[in-house]
Amino acid sequence: MTIDKTTSRKIHQGRNIKRFREILGIKQETLAFDMGVSQSSISDYESKETLDDKVLEKIAGFLKVPTEAIKNFDEEQAVNIIANTYSFQDFKDNAVASGFNYQPSFNPVDKMVELYERMLQQQKEMIDKLEKLIEKK
Repeated sequence: MTIDKTTSRKIHQGRNIKRFREILGIKQETLAFDMGVSQSSISDYESKETLDDKVLEKIAGFLKVPTEAIKNFDEEQAVNIIANTYSFQDFKDNAVASGFNYQPSFNPVDKMVELYERMLQQQKEMIDKLEKLIEKK
């Protein structure tokens, strides 16, 4: 079981695999075929809270995402980052400008990786601050 040390939340690696797979538009059957396993194996992986590092590396390779993203991605934290980065008015303006048919001009995986990297940076900053506080005592 992986636990996010800054929030004490459990990270569900299987659920993260499913999220990345769905973002990329890859079906379980396709991933299974590419990996040389059965579709039920992919389903089993996605239901597990933690996976063996070798399995994670293999899946991450096929999905073309960093292994660390699968190990550490926390959707709640990503939503908080998005909420703090973009205002509701930005989303409203985009929807009106496109006639409510918003087609992003960016790669969703790139945005996920960007959010993940930002999340890691925030965690590092928080750890540094906590270490400085501990040193003062």
